[in-house]
Amino acid sequence: MKRHLNTLFVTTQGTYLFKDGETLALKVEDTVKLRLPIHTLEGVVCFGQVSASPFLLGHCAAHGVSVSFLTEHGRFLASVQGPTSGNVLLRRRQYRLADDPAASAALARFFLSGKLANARAVLRRALRDHGGKIEAEAVGQAIDRLSQHLDRLRTDMALDAARGMEGDAAHAYYGVFDHLIVAGKGDFAFAGRNRRPPLDPVNCLLSFLYVLLAHDVRSALETTGLDPAVGFLHRDRPGRPGLALDLMEEFRPFFADRLALTLMNLGKVKGKGFKRLESGAVVMDDATRKEVLMAYQERKQDVVEHPFLREKMPIGLLFHTQALLFARHLRGDLDGYPPYLWK
Repeated sequence: MKRHLNTLFVTTQGTYLFKDGETLALKVEDTVKLRLPIHTLEGVVCFGQVSASPFLLGHCAAHGVSVSFLTEHGRFLASVQGPTSGNVLLRRRQYRLADDPAASAALARFFLSGKLANARAVLRRALRDHGGKIEAEAVGQAIDRLSQHLDRLRTDMALDAARGMEGDAAHAYYGVFDHLIVAGKGDFAFAGRNRRPPLDPVNCLLSFLYVLLAHDVRSALETTGLDPAVGFLHRDRPGRPGLALDLMEEFRPFFADRLALTLMNLGKVKGKGFKRLESGAVVMDDATRKEVLMAYQERKQDVVEHPFLREKMPIGLLFHTQALLFARHLRGDLDGYPPYLWK
């Protein structure tokens, strides 16, 4: 178990969480290992065989602390949330726009613009930092491809066309992602995106970071009063947090992908930290998972300047800031949604 900022990650298998007065207590094999005041937490993320008492879950919900349950390998299973905050008018506006094909396409283009611009920035940064070590021509071609799609996003197009363009952009981006891995090539090779289950260490690492990111973005949307399940680029599907997936698109390249590259290129994760199961799925061991969790939370503390608000803030606050900006757009206070653009 590990606490970072206001989020408690519970990775020790067999842990039992319960309410002890006004604290959250953790017990492992009849020994209480930790007590934390509820008011100091914003979220609890439980991996694998971790159980919690109903009294604790109710107490967390009453105090606005979300509790998420993931498989031991990081696949999201369920979460417990308190009463929905925000006003009903905001959600009604969200639902109306989600039912409008033209409005959904326009909003989807905002999310895609952020995703593609930040993916292009990641590739440009790789050329700047490792231009002599990587296949610069191939990376440059991918940058050009993303630029072409960004230009097209400035024009009207149907949602299906935008989603098709996203697929082509992802093919270009992930097609050169292996070139960005400049160390540990014997352990880390990337031949394309795969998931459910991930079939190699790189995809295992990316999928795990995406799950953590989705948890944080979903919590930010809930806090803002938006419905994380009703998206625009990602359409309704039972159990899928469509809007959370929409909003996290702009964070994937510069936050999750860059963090994965840093962990691999600086040797903070090793190939021996991953193992292949009989099913072919690749999973990370406990030590590697803790290393990734620590790096994830430390990265959230890095301070950046928001290009739209012109204010400096920790990266971890960007999720809430972008959710608020999106809510302002839905209310009509902003003409468009300004995705966070990393430079």
